[in-house]
Amino acid sequence: MSPDTRQKAGLWLAVVFALGLAIGVVFGYNFAHKSFAAGRPPANLSEPERRAARVADLTRELQLTPEQSQKVDSVLHQAHDEMKAIHEKSDADIDAVRQKARSQMRTFLTPDQLPKYEAFVKKLDQERKKQQPQSPK
Repeated sequence: MSPDTRQKAGLWLAVVFALGLAIGVVFGYNFAHKSFAAGRPPANLSEPERRAARVADLTRELQLTPEQSQKVDSVLHQAHDEMKAIHEKSDADIDAVRQKARSQMRTFLTPDQLPKYEAFVKKLDQERKKQQPQSPK
């Protein structure tokens, strides 16, 4: 084989390898992304809509009877209410600790530092409020 032919063969081998790699990455990403996302209801749905989607998924996957579907819905609704209560209590407990720490810090800050601290705290609270998911009422 001549050096020119070897060079062309090497080039073709590199091109085929690169194309195979690119196609593998694209298909792999799409497969993984769709497989992962397929099991979850969309995040922008309300709680009743998410629950209905979950019940529909379970009904389809397990071939539930209408009576079983209603029971699943009831169990999921009750669990959601209980988890929401725990979350709200937890949030209240965390807020109480936060306020206690802030009060303790205020005791040793100078009069010049207090306004800066209050502005800092206000900024933190605004950022925290932005990060919290807004639940429909």
